[in-house]
Amino acid sequence: MTREELIDHLVRTRIAGDVATSRENNLDHYRSLAVRDPHYMFGLTFEGAWAYRDVLDLMAKSAGVVADPGHRSGQDTIDPERTLTALEAMGDRIAAALRKPNPKMIIATGHPTGLMVVHMAIARFVVTQGATLLTPAEGWTYLPGSFGRRRAIRYIDDVALLDDGGALVHTHDSAPMRRMLEEERPDFVIADHGWAGGAGEAGIETVGFADCNDPALFVGEAEGKIAVTVPLDDNVLPRYYGPLTDHLLRRVAAGL
Repeated sequence: MTREELIDHLVRTRIAGDVATSRENNLDHYRSLAVRDPHYMFGLTFEGAWAYRDVLDLMAKSAGVVADPGHRSGQDTIDPERTLTALEAMGDRIAAALRKPNPKMIIATGHPTGLMVVHMAIARFVVTQGATLLTPAEGWTYLPGSFGRRRAIRYIDDVALLDDGGALVHTHDSAPMRRMLEEERPDFVIADHGWAGGAGEAGIETVGFADCNDPALFVGEAEGKIAVTVPLDDNVLPRYYGPLTDHLLRRVAAGL
């Protein structure tokens, strides 16, 4: 698939272009990050003030959302060119990590209904290139907040996820990554959500995926805590991510 064909695919499947996430949802999350709501921080701390307009300006630059603050409702966008540029930068970082002797990696996702297939493909590939995938704290449980069921760290194809005893669950939490790092510290992390934020906050080289309503990793990248953040819709049909994953792994292979 050529670059132009891949861009067309991203737009047709709404991984980028006119995405499903509404403008109202995006702006609400940017305001929440600006007031440091922990749910939207993904375990990161920031040195800058990052007021609401600062976050919006950054997301326009990094993800391609509409820059106009007067656009308050309706459609919002992710620029597919920015998606591919960041994806290729991610591939270069992964390749550089793999060129080191016996790199130790953690791969994790907080979005099992969407991005899990991407992480699993990456996991299978990096192992063939000499990486060791760490699986610390398997089975560790905690109770997120005052309500809900206990959650546990589980690994599928050595990709870390959370389950609640009956299903794999979506999470923004960084607590599981912090617990994993107490047990074993990797050289490199590929993740999203709080898994990526927790690793970046700990000073580990981290690359991650993030939707346009999840600004924390982009702010983390701007402050040097996250190496690369790839903007994309993180919950389209899993099969739609196939061409994007193939492009990423070809980029990694080219750098080895």
